[in-house]
Amino acid sequence: MENSPKKRPLDGIRVLEIASMVFGPLAGQYLGDMGADVIKLEPPEGDLTRSIGPRRSPRMGAFFLTSNRSKRSIVVDLKRPEGRKILHRLLAKTDVLLHSMRTPAAARLGLDYETLAKTHPSLVYCHVTGYGDEGEYGGRPAYDDIIQAASGLAMLQQVVAGQPRYIPTIVADKISGLHAAYAIVLAVMHRMRTGEGQQVDVPMFETMAAFNMIEHQWGHIFEPPVGNMGYAPVVAAARRPYRTLDGYLSLLPYSDAHWRRFFELAGEPQIMDDPRFTLFASRQVHFREVWDEIERQIGRKTNAEWLRLLTPEDIPFSPVNSIEDLRDDPHLKSVDFWSVREHPTEGSLLIPRNPLRMSASPPDITRLPPGLGEHSAEILRECEFDDESAHLMLAVGGVCAPAP
Repeated sequence: MENSPKKRPLDGIRVLEIASMVFGPLAGQYLGDMGADVIKLEPPEGDLTRSIGPRRSPRMGAFFLTSNRSKRSIVVDLKRPEGRKILHRLLAKTDVLLHSMRTPAAARLGLDYETLAKTHPSLVYCHVTGYGDEGEYGGRPAYDDIIQAASGLAMLQQVVAGQPRYIPTIVADKISGLHAAYAIVLAVMHRMRTGEGQQVDVPMFETMAAFNMIEHQWGHIFEPPVGNMGYAPVVAAARRPYRTLDGYLSLLPYSDAHWRRFFELAGEPQIMDDPRFTLFASRQVHFREVWDEIERQIGRKTNAEWLRLLTPEDIPFSPVNSIEDLRDDPHLKSVDFWSVREHPTEGSLLIPRNPLRMSASPPDITRLPPGLGEHSAEILRECEFDDESAHLMLAVGGVCAPAP
């Protein structure tokens, strides 16, 4: 598993990750799947997510396992002078520093970009934050819930919940993690062309504000505005999963041909004679009545009946799955989405594949999630510490020893 048969895009690139929770670690996981040698530097107590979720052994919680594969782990107590010596030996062999520390803490360790750029001018330095250091909110702490609230995402949920609610997934962390990964790759490309490193800042608030504006800026794309913000079919909750006789179905006919065929399948083709339904433009104006009619039609049949009718057609649809359904989803099985891997300490793990398809340099799960400090000894050797020094650092109470 650690030796992919094909080259991967980031083979030969070393990433030093000093990040906890999900935002930074998920970005590091994406880079590791792409071939980067990701070294996760953890404090003696480990990433906080090691203690979250079901586990078979201490410090290997489910929350940690899902966002920390394709990495090596070294424990370093950065509060101690010996720890900072290890840090700077690592930086001398690093292409990318990815960290989530707040700026004052990073500066105390000499990890601010201005300091590092003097001795490591080719370093790609990626700082992932809730809020950036500049601006009115500069330096504020934030997690996923806070950014969902700040970016308007929580308020959008009131159309279905009757009050602001968080989306039940850590969507801000995950979307921001994707942005961080592609920003790092772009900066690495720049360095390969010019030899020049740079600072990369990925603030969650601006990331999610821009993400939400893609459809919801609406009339405010113009200055002055020519309408309200909010994509009408979404903010009015007209489009939604619809109840069938025994479950729920998601349906999205889009073209005129889709709509005509759907009502033929429903047994009421005459509905398309109604001018509100006939053309795309009229359906946009009368979207509430149109989608209410969809709801009425969907409710007349079972999921199995709709599945039989819609599967041969070109109309976008899906049964509404639970997350548990995904484990046995026929399509995911057919593309080998799930695989069972044997972890040396955690036993059998069910792992989703990286979803990207690249014919010449495909991503791969290069390593299963590391135990706390599992690779400390080998990384110290790579940093050219002699055996005696490494032994002292790894011993109980040493700067590379996990907390009891």
